[in-house]
Amino acid sequence: MLRVGIVFGGRSGEHDVSRCSAASVLQNLDASKYQAVAIGIDHDGKWYPDDSPVVTSDDVFGSVLNIKKTGNWFFNVYPDNGRLNFFEKESGKNISVDMIFPVIHGTYCEDGKFQGILESAGVPYVGANVIGSAIGMDKDVAKRLLDHAGIPVVPWFTVHKSSWDKTSEFTTQKIKMSFGFPCFVKPANAGSSVGIYKVKNSVELSEKVLKAFEFDTKVLIEKAIDCREIEFAVLGNDDPRCSVAGEIVPNHEYYSYEAKYVDKNGAMLNIPADLESEYSDNMRQCALEAYQLLCLKGMCRIDFFIDKQTDKFYLNEVNTLPGFTSVSMYPKLWDYDGVAYSQLLDYLIDLALQIYAEKQTIRFEYDD
Repeated sequence: MLRVGIVFGGRSGEHDVSRCSAASVLQNLDASKYQAVAIGIDHDGKWYPDDSPVVTSDDVFGSVLNIKKTGNWFFNVYPDNGRLNFFEKESGKNISVDMIFPVIHGTYCEDGKFQGILESAGVPYVGANVIGSAIGMDKDVAKRLLDHAGIPVVPWFTVHKSSWDKTSEFTTQKIKMSFGFPCFVKPANAGSSVGIYKVKNSVELSEKVLKAFEFDTKVLIEKAIDCREIEFAVLGNDDPRCSVAGEIVPNHEYYSYEAKYVDKNGAMLNIPADLESEYSDNMRQCALEAYQLLCLKGMCRIDFFIDKQTDKFYLNEVNTLPGFTSVSMYPKLWDYDGVAYSQLLDYLIDLALQIYAEKQTIRFEYDD
């Protein structure tokens, strides 16, 4: 039986969201095919494997996967026949897994650093590789690549923490001249709407940029668009497929962290979105082009804005490790297309194993 390590938690501001997603994955893994091992990463970055995982209740998220914070664990960072082996220093206990299913969001996890560890250890894992994860996580880099390829993106400026004191006045003037207020401020490398603020005037701008800098050293300032929020789920490696369109209808001013996770009535998910078929098809094709352009694998949720005034659509961002809670858009989109949650997990695991098998054919020594 395949031993699947569900990695969750992490050091980012999306720690609790990850625990909720992980609980859903654990509860939907086919127990006749897989033995689940919970691998919780605490806020301090320590890893805690648990081969008897437990889901606990939570006032905000309903249920979360528990992190069993016992022991001092080490693991191999070198290839060992495709396994990741954990060793506990005090007791001598060993826990091993055959592959990793990351259900972990944000900095240190979704940005390629975590994938780099798994690549060094030679372990199969679900989702994008190092380069795809890094590009997908960095909103600034992703937007530059998409913009260069002719894929429409929301107008933006990028500012850096190291130079903000010197450039804030000049940047504020550029914003006034280009797209004005209101605008959105967001960390370049974060998700789940963590650190995102709607700014209504120049007085608020500096305050909110400084708050966004609490989550990253690089921040985007984007034009605010009165828009519909449309999302697609993409699944596959070199020949991906794309779901129907879904629409987020927030009951808050915008789709904030609170609207996503704290307020149970924070938003409605309309699947399928009410779009003309030709318009939806154009967006779906754009999503597939972006998926391959940004070197993505396994899965991704790709989010669009539709300007209510002009009907023009923009690709807003890609999410290489989307939410997997019971109400998350990614699994719900595939469920509408007839792919149940547990079957979706099967597909993702198979895709990861396919990539791993392909990598085993690569030569690392040159013999002339």
